[in-house]
Order: sequence, then structure tokens, then C-alpha cells
Amino acid sequence: MVPDQTVLELENLKTYFFLDEGTVKAVDGVSLSLAKGKTLGIVGESGCGKSVTARSVLQIAGAGGKVVEGNILFHRDGDIINLARLHPTSEKIRQIRGRDIAMIFQEPMTSFSPVYTVGRQIMEAILYHTTATKSEARQRAIELLGKVGIPQPGRTVDAYPFELSGGMRQRAMIAMALAGDPRILIADEPTTALDVTIQAQILALLKDVQQETGMSIMIISHNMGVIAEMADEVAVMYLGMVVERATVWELFDHPSHPYTIALMNSIPLVEEKARERLESIKGSVPNPSSTVTGCPFHRRCPSFMPDLCDTVLPVETPVAGNPEHTVRCHLYPGSAAGVSRGMAERIPGTARATS
Repeated sequence: MVPDQTVLELENLKTYFFLDEGTVKAVDGVSLSLAKGKTLGIVGESGCGKSVTARSVLQIAGAGGKVVEGNILFHRDGDIINLARLHPTSEKIRQIRGRDIAMIFQEPMTSFSPVYTVGRQIMEAILYHTTATKSEARQRAIELLGKVGIPQPGRTVDAYPFELSGGMRQRAMIAMALAGDPRILIADEPTTALDVTIQAQILALLKDVQQETGMSIMIISHNMGVIAEMADEVAVMYLGMVVERATVWELFDHPSHPYTIALMNSIPLVEEKARERLESIKGSVPNPSSTVTGCPFHRRCPSFMPDLCDTVLPVETPVAGNPEHTVRCHLYPGSAAGVSRGMAERIPGTARATS
């Protein structure tokens, strides 16, 4: 990626939660980059660390959560700001939240305050990040509500969140996120709990806004259909790590990690016979507070190799020499860098590479 096209870089990001029950390694060494005007999709099951990765960017991981290692590099007007070094309550990170990097949360009903009107909450963001007067902020809020497709925005601006449908609340959340004209928009499961028609409208709205403003989008989802529709690049996460990374069509055409393949196989297809059972991934995501040695997916992997997958953590390696498609899996040559030759020879194609 050309350096001046990069707007956000995560380098070996680790976000841990220090709880009474123990340390939860929610994000455990994530490295990603987001290009200007592009969309990065992050996909995986619940509990894989997708949302915590996104929240770490804005230093809002939650109670007990802390970025313990790594860098979050935000490129702005020739400067590089390491967000991981900013205190969560510092004025600098508060200026960046909403103005430069905005977020659409998973559940708008709990993200909006129920005791203030939608318009007042959008106005608050405008007044904080600009020099607009209250009347100007109100007019801007009405314009934003109209921009995201809410009918009669002049009336909706004075409505309370509970007076709006789920789809309208999500649109209002997008309007509030756009109040500061952000360079980056983080969308955390933006279509959760919406019917398919409204989902399509929300995704189309995000694409239209991106095309109009040139902003970059990081979209978090467990829905591979949403990722296929929105993303330019995709990162597949499992237990706090990125296990596969590729351009969207490379990933869908050539899924390489067993976990990615399992996710693809679980997608229902139109041509499948009626009442045919969908494929599922056996087991469940381990508790992040538990200690898992080796590959994090080895307990559920159909290609599990004893004494290798459960002992050696695979490193990120290119698939078929393609640096834009990488995978963490012992099925691929180079994934066991640093292990003994005798163990490496058990990996298909590696013996030749290490000889």
C-alpha cells in the first residue's frame, strides 16, 4: 500500500481486560491497515475480538480494558498520531473522536440517550467539534437527518429515540456519526436486528456517503454477505488474532484458512435443497481468559495435526507468494518459522523450503 494512501494502521495491537476472574486477551497481536476511501471488513464469530479491535482505535475498550502493546497510527494531514499512546480521557483523543474518526454502534437504542431528542444529541456533536451556533447546529442536524433518508427531518429532529423504528434509529446514528465530517467511519454490526430490506438500504447509504465524501470505512460483521457487499479488503479474526487477510474477491474465491473455509461453508445458498441442514463449525470459541497454546483454532480444526497445531503458534505467511493474501496456518509453507526442522518437515511443502 502506498504510504500516503494509508489513513490507519494497527501494529501488533494487544488489548487486554484485567478482571477479577483473570486477564482476558480480547485482542492479541492484530496488525491491519486501512486505505483512504476504502472499506476494510473484519469478520468472525461473536467473541473473536472484532468489536474490541474497533473500540481500541478510539480508546473506548470498556471497563477494565487497556491497550497494553502495539501502535494505532492515525495519518492526518501529513502527521502520524499514535492513538495507543493517548490517554482515554485526554482532550486530544476527545477531539479526534467524532471529528476525525466516528463510530456507528451495534445497537442504536442503547447508544442514544432515551431522555434527549435525537436532534439534541446530533447537535451536541456539532457544537463540540465546530464553532456553529445552536440555530446553525439545529439546521445542520436537520440536513444530516434528511441526507440519511429520514422522512420529514424537520419533525424527526425533535423526536425521542423510542419514537423511531429500528431502521430510522440506525439512520439517525449514521447522521450523528457524520456530524463532524469524519475521515474514518467505524461501523460495528450496522445491520444487526434489521430486516433484509432495511439492511440493504443501510449498506447502500454507507456506500453513497463514502462515494460522496471519500471517507474510509471499517465495518465489523459476522455476516459474510455484508462483507461481500461492502469491503475492499477483509480480515478474518479468531480469538483475538487475524487468521487470514486478503482482498474481498481473493478471500471469497480462494479461502485458505480452515476457519475461513468453515465460515464460507456455513453460508446458506439459494440452490440448496429445501430442509437441507446447514453446515456448522463444531465446538465454540474458547473463553478469551483461558490459555490456548499453538493455533487458536486447533480445537475445532478438521485439519488438526497433533503436537504441532496445539504447540506452535503459526506466523502470518503469504498464500502462493501473494503478499496481499496472508494466512496463519500450519498447512502453508513458512507458517512455522523458527520451529525445529524435524517438526517443520511435518508441514506440507515445508520440508523442501527448509532443506
